Amino acid sequence: MASDNPRLLYLTRGDITAVGGAHSELYVTALRDALVAHAEGATVQPLKPYLRTRGKEGHIADRIIAMPAHVGEPGISGLKWIGSKHDNPASGRERASAVIVLNDPETNYPVAIMEGALISAWRTAGVTCLAARHLARDGFTDVALIGCGLIGGTQLAALLEQFPAITTVHLFDTRPEAAATLADRFGERVTARVAGSAEDAVRSGDVVVPCTVTDRPYLEFDWLKPGAFLANVSIMDVHKDVFLRADKVLVDDWEQSNREKKVINQLVLEGRFSREQLHAELGEVLAGTRPGRETDDEIVLLNPMGMAVEDIACAGEVYRRARLHHVGTWLDLY
Repeated sequence: MASDNPRLLYLTRGDITAVGGAHSELYVTALRDALVAHAEGATVQPLKPYLRTRGKEGHIADRIIAMPAHVGEPGISGLKWIGSKHDNPASGRERASAVIVLNDPETNYPVAIMEGALISAWRTAGVTCLAARHLARDGFTDVALIGCGLIGGTQLAALLEQFPAITTVHLFDTRPEAAATLADRFGERVTARVAGSAEDAVRSGDVVVPCTVTDRPYLEFDWLKPGAFLANVSIMDVHKDVFLRADKVLVDDWEQSNREKKVINQLVLEGRFSREQLHAELGEVLAGTRPGRETDDEIVLLNPMGMAVEDIACAGEVYRRARLHHVGTWLDLY
């Protein structure tokens, strides 16, 4: 980039897909290093602000979030700006939309801007896959998915890519047609069963993944079978007693999780949960400084709030591959 003519690389969703951004391998590789670095204090990540135009009157999923982070040395800096509206699907839009801006940390000039919703969905799925390697039972066969939209479909696609032992998926959505669509999509690879209720699906799952826009908990501890791993992707689905009765509770980042009146934050404010009761942050398990699953019958809960470190690490790898393969459109900054 010449100093008198700064440029940035613009990447569409199609461009990101062209360099591997619609498969799990890119994300699992980038995320492991980023999460370990985060656990070791080698990242910079301010708390993310939430923009809610309707305040407390709005739906919990209606917001825009600014997520800045710096990863690596000299590494990459950046920001994900992600909007969400719970009723977007009713008008044919995806619930979430996003852009990611990357900056060169040596000059702080922007070097790339890219579509962010695809990266956001796949990095979320990548976190679940990394966690399942350490927190699910070896050789697990059954996955329960609650919520069959973009995030749910990406979670399932990533798990099937990473865990060939999966034989059966149990799908539930309040819109039965969404569950049926996913069942058709994956039915040639595994047995895909449309469950009659969330409870029906959860009771069948070795790995349980809720991906909804609910603002009220519904998932009860007694639904989980011994040895279940629950990746609480959509955060608000799980009743408080699940956090209190699970054998191990993990987060991706304690400070990010203990805010915004999410369930962990509610329990902390009530004096019923604390950092000392947390088993670990996921990066500590990946780094080997804290154990993952230790027995086959443990019930393990991961509460992944989602971190900017994850998005920027993955977007940085997308940018690296795009430059290597001459993908994308160069834009003049001035």
